[in-house]
Amino acid sequence: MKGKVSLSKPGPRYDALIELLRTAESLWNASRVFFARWDLSPSQFNTLSLLHDVPEGCSQIELSRQLIMHRSNVTGLVDRLEARGLVRRRENPTDRRAFNVAITPAGIKLIRQIQPHYFATAEKIWQQMPLERANQLVAELAGISARAGEVIAQESDE
Repeated sequence: MKGKVSLSKPGPRYDALIELLRTAESLWNASRVFFARWDLSPSQFNTLSLLHDVPEGCSQIELSRQLIMHRSNVTGLVDRLEARGLVRRRENPTDRRAFNVAITPAGIKLIRQIQPHYFATAEKIWQQMPLERANQLVAELAGISARAGEVIAQESDE
């Protein structure tokens, strides 16, 4: 029939996509509950983790790329972390219009307090998956992510 939309599913790849999205949502919700005991959001923890590995700090633009978050959202995120004394903004020596965001000693202390609990909890969640399979999954998901970017770029060019 002309104009009728098929309600049948496209197949197992679609099922995999839906399950991946459900899993991501479940993990995000679980992480919200997990980080609440430190009065942090998952995004705040991710920001502190990124900055912990970059002692000289990085720009908010770089943070937005790393966090896969719009720059305007990063500004509010950094504002909240700065108000708690966990990060600080510093003038960027190469661009006076921009700031570098760096973790403070209090931020380092907090992230080091949280990480052992976080790593142990992540291990509990993933313990059923053999290491070889986990490595394979990382590679497969990276490939899917790259292809998604390519498809979107091609469609936006059309």
